[in-house]
Amino acid sequence: MNITSHVMHQLMNTPALAIVLTLTAYLIALRIFRWVREPSWAPPLLTGSCMLALFIAILPMDYQQYSQQALWLTLLLGPATVGLAVPLFEQFQHIRQLLVPVLASLVVGGLVASATTVGVAWALGLSPEILKSLAAKSVTTPIAVVITSGLGGMASLTAGIVTVTGILAAAITPPLARMLHCDDPRVMGFAMGINGHGIATARAFTISARTGAFSSLAMGLNGAFSAVALPLVAHWLS
Repeated sequence: MNITSHVMHQLMNTPALAIVLTLTAYLIALRIFRWVREPSWAPPLLTGSCMLALFIAILPMDYQQYSQQALWLTLLLGPATVGLAVPLFEQFQHIRQLLVPVLASLVVGGLVASATTVGVAWALGLSPEILKSLAAKSVTTPIAVVITSGLGGMASLTAGIVTVTGILAAAITPPLARMLHCDDPRVMGFAMGINGHGIATARAFTISARTGAFSSLAMGLNGAFSAVALPLVAHWLS
């Protein structure tokens, strides 16, 4: 075994290579995103994921091995989600005044977001396992994966669907709000968070702090609500 092969073998057995590949893909994607003037339809998460998939395809590494080595980065999703409580605290007075409409929008929006997707998938004749994997598509990834595992779905499929959902919500919601003449940042932010979780929330913060705060609120509340409601609904329907 030559020196290059030996070094590669050692890197493959440590988190170093997976972490370096992930950060490299993201930084390159971020540079591209800024170079093309930050279009909402091509966030760094999307282009970075494609680039990372290319890296894995080229290198002698399969996805299962990459996933195990990049576990440390996955664990950071939890603290990053909790960190969104800061803008919520800053907007707490506004949120408290809208408690009733916020809770009503949460229940209706959370159930409709899940029911429409599962309903369309059921009408297309998809398997029960796929239906269970799609139910949490509007929930932030750490919670969605746990919900799907509890329902008996495929967590890997859920993670991919969650990403696609977030990208679409981030891209579609702002122009749709303008088309409907909705200029209230609270409404737009809540709609982005309840449908597009973290990806749409990141986009919401580029619009305004209030939009981002209400998107964070919707994302957090929808995660908690879905973690309770979806298993109950699935048990009731079974």
